[in-house]
Amino acid sequence: MNNINEKSTYHHGDLRETLLVVATEMLQENGIKEVSLRKLASRVGVSRTAPYHHFKDKNALLCGMAEKGFEQLHQINKCGYEDEELSIREHFYRFIHDYIQFAHNNPDLYELMFGRTIWKDKSSTQELRDSAYPCFQFQVAMTQEWQKKGLFNVDDNALRVSQVLWGTVHGIAKLFIDGIYTDNSKIDEICDYAVSMFLSNSKK
Repeated sequence: MNNINEKSTYHHGDLRETLLVVATEMLQENGIKEVSLRKLASRVGVSRTAPYHHFKDKNALLCGMAEKGFEQLHQINKCGYEDEELSIREHFYRFIHDYIQFAHNNPDLYELMFGRTIWKDKSSTQELRDSAYPCFQFQVAMTQEWQKKGLFNVDDNALRVSQVLWGTVHGIAKLFIDGIYTDNSKIDEICDYAVSMFLSNSKK
């Protein structure tokens, strides 16, 4: 990667975004242990102190990366749900496939977003929580709408349905990320089965 001129980066006001993009690349290449503010500064081509203007420490950087990941996932969910050319059943199919495909395409970022590095030690920033929680809340809202349209039982607790649904897609994603399932060609087939199982009693 070509180094980015520090002066021009500050001039355009996009250093924080650049740092997050490059840090995510480092995460994908070598894992979380190799991500540091010092190495990031060197790779971007700025002074060692420059990243600290945007992230006070490594945890803040990791939370910023996870925050961007949740924003991406939320946008993917919205795009699929708001596609007016799809039927209600196809919206649900799209959600299952898009979620697991996102995790499969971004395994290290996904692990960071949902892993113990941030959440177990309660070290999440407010900015990350403001990004992560709406992502799940949108899933609950989708579930409520699917209930209204007859895809799921309208009498079921929408939050509990969403939690079970999330647990299912998260579990499938982790099986592939962790290498327990190694045949990536089966991802679509497994997603299809997940859709069929959830909608086995649906009239839609």
